[in-house]
Amino acid sequence: MSTPQYETYGQAPFAPHEPYGGGAAAVGHGGYEDPYRPAYEMAPGAGEYGAYAVGGDGSAPGDPEYGGYAEQTEHVEYAGAGAVDDLGGPGPAQDPDAEADAAPLLPRQAEGPRSAGRARARRAARRKRGGERPDGLRRLVPQALVVAFLAGGTSAFVANDKAIQLSVDGKSRTLHTFADDVGELLADEGVDVGTHDIVAPTAETVLASGDEIAVRYGRPVRLTLDGRSRQVWTTARTVDGALRQLGVRAEGAYLSASRSKRIAREGLELDVRTERTVTVMADGRARTIRTNAATVHEAVEESGVTLRGSDTTSVPQDSFPRDGQTITVMRISGRKEVREEVIPFEVRKTEDASLLRGTEAVVQAGHEGARRVTYALRTVNGVKQKPRRIKSEVVREPQTRIVKVGTKAPPTSVPGADGLDWGALAHCESGGRPNAVDPSGTYGGLYQFDTRTWQGLGGSGRPQDAPAAEQTHRAKKLYVQRGASPWPHCGKRL
Repeated sequence: MSTPQYETYGQAPFAPHEPYGGGAAAVGHGGYEDPYRPAYEMAPGAGEYGAYAVGGDGSAPGDPEYGGYAEQTEHVEYAGAGAVDDLGGPGPAQDPDAEADAAPLLPRQAEGPRSAGRARARRAARRKRGGERPDGLRRLVPQALVVAFLAGGTSAFVANDKAIQLSVDGKSRTLHTFADDVGELLADEGVDVGTHDIVAPTAETVLASGDEIAVRYGRPVRLTLDGRSRQVWTTARTVDGALRQLGVRAEGAYLSASRSKRIAREGLELDVRTERTVTVMADGRARTIRTNAATVHEAVEESGVTLRGSDTTSVPQDSFPRDGQTITVMRISGRKEVREEVIPFEVRKTEDASLLRGTEAVVQAGHEGARRVTYALRTVNGVKQKPRRIKSEVVREPQTRIVKVGTKAPPTSVPGADGLDWGALAHCESGGRPNAVDPSGTYGGLYQFDTRTWQGLGGSGRPQDAPAAEQTHRAKKLYVQRGASPWPHCGKRL
């Protein structure tokens, strides 16, 4: 076999970008354009020797030994010093093609026809690439992949970064965030939201770049509106904003704080008195005014009415005047009057067995007492009122009357008088009526006793008040003493 002739770099006549399998395709390249070339300008290390099919139905011109065959080229690894290439020689520390670019070509050891063909194919591929170095190409492939990965990651990074306008209690700022929703953003920014605070949009809202988030803190307000106090919450930062938010009509109203006053987070106390219509009736005249007075007394004074002395109003003067209320002023004049009043005495009765039943004897006479009472006499708007007792003192104590009541049974007969017709006498004197009293009021009872005679016979009280049997018994005793003479006209009926 003759010694092969080595071709110089650039002699292989490969046509650029020919279709795979074409008649003039390069050995080991397949005749197609490397896809990395447009993007990276065929940077060294792109790996065009990685198990390409030896293309086609014809061999490269000037290579009559290898016409019309097709096979796989062997994969060449440039693993560094000590490696063996596909020609069986020791592998250099660097890419042998790179050393060839730096030094003149030297005759190589004789090799077989197939090895020589593979070498020529490699050199032809290198010439077609313009002398690019395979090792440098392999180094750029990972770098290119890293660049592509970083480019994609940067795109994802930029896509997740959102520009948000955040306003917290009126203080606005623009920030960048990777938070997914409003709640996560507020947590990342350390914004605590309480029960009475407002977040717009809501915490569950998904964020997108350009969104505007507003947080308004709630503030407690101890509101006294027209005399009624309650605690309310507002997200307004000024008194004026709070009034509008709470729907309080402030036109013409009294405010304990200016409308421009700022409300701190801890809140404030606010007294609001709206303008009301009040009518004051005084001295026969009605006065209607518009007022935001705090008390009825203030409203009366604003109407031009003066209260003097004991003058008062129909509603408490310290009460809150309501819209549409009518207040009547009462002109009061008065004086005191002292009166002496009688204190009745008490009567106490005790039983006495020595006295006949139905008989009473006064042991102690009763006397009335006296007290001095002071009254307040008032005239309201010219009309006298019922006197009001304001003071009382006892001047004289009353004395109790003590009476003994007999319990002894009266005797049934009187010797010397039992056989007489006492019924006929009673019928003649009184018509048989035990409680009869003559027209003069001197005599009474069945037998018309006068009081002195009756009590002389042991009777008590008046004869007409005693039982009929007692009256008959005492009439018999009188007959024994004096006969029928006490009854000069009817005595003959006995």
